[in-house]
This record gives sequence, structure tokens and C-alpha cells, in this order.
Amino acid sequence: MISKLDSIPEMHRMLGLPGPVHPLISLLDMTNNIVDLTRLPASYVTGFYKVTFVTKVSGQFRYGQSYYDFDEGTMLFTAPNQVIANTNSYRGTKGYSLIIHPDFLQGHPIARKIKQYGFFSYASNEALHLSDKEKQTILSLYQIIGDELNSSIDEVSHELVIAQLELLLSYAKRFYKRQFLTRQVVTGNLLEQLETILSKFFEEDKALSQGVPTVQYLAEQLNYTPNYLSDMLRSLTGLNAQQHIHQQLIERSKDLLSGTNMSVSEVAYQLGFEHPQSFSRLFKIKTSMTPAAFRQRFTA
Repeated sequence: MISKLDSIPEMHRMLGLPGPVHPLISLLDMTNNIVDLTRLPASYVTGFYKVTFVTKVSGQFRYGQSYYDFDEGTMLFTAPNQVIANTNSYRGTKGYSLIIHPDFLQGHPIARKIKQYGFFSYASNEALHLSDKEKQTILSLYQIIGDELNSSIDEVSHELVIAQLELLLSYAKRFYKRQFLTRQVVTGNLLEQLETILSKFFEEDKALSQGVPTVQYLAEQLNYTPNYLSDMLRSLTGLNAQQHIHQQLIERSKDLLSGTNMSVSEVAYQLGFEHPQSFSRLFKIKTSMTPAAFRQRFTA
């Protein structure tokens, strides 16, 4: 059975810690082994965001639903209502975990913006690995947040913590873009893999039975989460995964329209569209002409 931790004071009690200074935000300092994360349930769901910075790894670490061996200096992000798995191998692992209840963000633009950061739904093998310089930047932000939370809480300190949180997430976004570029050796030639998967999908006529290829399908084939795949592609090419699929659909449709006698409706069905109108609308958006007008260029 999966436990549910709805409040930060509840998590503090479970960890055997004093109550948080603020009921809606807490910074767990795991650098001195005072916080024993092994007291947490085997699997649990929280009602808050967690931004964890691991400074020292002890053994095999579990993040989300998977075990993952990562280097020291790694950031992990979880959002409300995600299942988090715990294990005794947490013992000896050091770092910081910033816990934020959504209510702490209300009245600030970050309350909406935080939902747009795709890395809160990345999988364990998509954690953020920091360089030595990046570690220092992140560590300084955690320390500033910690200093504010340990001082007298007032309206100004709330604003300052919000500002540091926004900065922390902005740096995470920047560092992920760097990771997308520098870890291509690890991930392989993503664009080539993507092209191969889509080509095979159409060549094996999977579109006839499965419909238009989806971002979820591509992500599963590449062992990424949809958000991570789209963010990585956007960083590399400026286009997200859905836009790459559309590109492939248009190129395939052009080949069929110019090289076969298939009707526009038949082309649409061949590519996986349930309704020909949907295909014609996409084609017009991407090429500024209808499929029929495109075909006329080759029949005139």
C-alpha cells in the first residue's frame, strides 16, 4: 500500500524531526546524517514539490520507482502526487532536500510557472548531473534559502525565498540544456535514432493499426519520459518531439502525394489519421497549401 504524506509537518514527524519553522516549506539538511530517510515508507506520495541536491552518494540510490547509480552532485525533482520509492540504501547519502507545499507559492507567478518545468516529471535515469562549478552555484542558493528559513519569517523573507527558488529552477533549466548537449555521447545519436524509429513505424505500416505515432510511443522506444525527450530535442534542434513527428508526417505525405495515385483520404489513412480532414489541416498549416494543391504541382 502506498502511503500519502499531505503536509510538511507530517513528514517531519515521520522523520523524527522537530516541526518545520514554516508549515509550507522546509529545507532538510542531510549533510550531517541527522535526517534518517530510511524512516520513510517503502513507497509514498506527497502533496508537495521536492528539489533534492545530492552531494554524497552511499551505495545504490532509489529515485521515483527505479534504482539509479549516479555521480555525486546530482539534482532530483518530484512534484505533488508522484510516487516516490524509499530504500535503506539512503543511509549515508548526503545533501539537501527543499520541500515546498503548493500553497507557499500562491499569489506569485511561480505558482503557475513551476508546473511548466518539465524536469519535475523526468524519470530516474534523467536526473541532472552537475559540474563542479554548477554544484557551487546550486549549493549557494540552498544556503541562502536555509539562512532565510532559519531567520525570523516575515513578508520579506517569503519574497526572498520565492526569488531564490525561482533562481534555483532557472539554473536547473540552464544546466539541463547543457546536459542535453554534453551527454550526447551517453544518449547516442538521438536524431538518428528518432529517424530510424519513425521510418520503421511507417515502413511496417504500424500507422494503419496504431494511428499517428505519438510522443509517448517515441519516448518508450528511446527509454525516456515524454517531457525529457521533448526538452532534449528542443535544446538540440529547436523543435519538440511532436514537431519532429509532424515533420516526418509531412515528408511522408509529400512522397505519397507526388509518387503514388493514392487519394488524399488514402494518404491520410496510410499515415494513421482517423479523419482525412485532420491530415489536410495539418498539411495546410505546415506547407501553406492543401494536399490537392501540392499534388497538382506534379500533375500539371
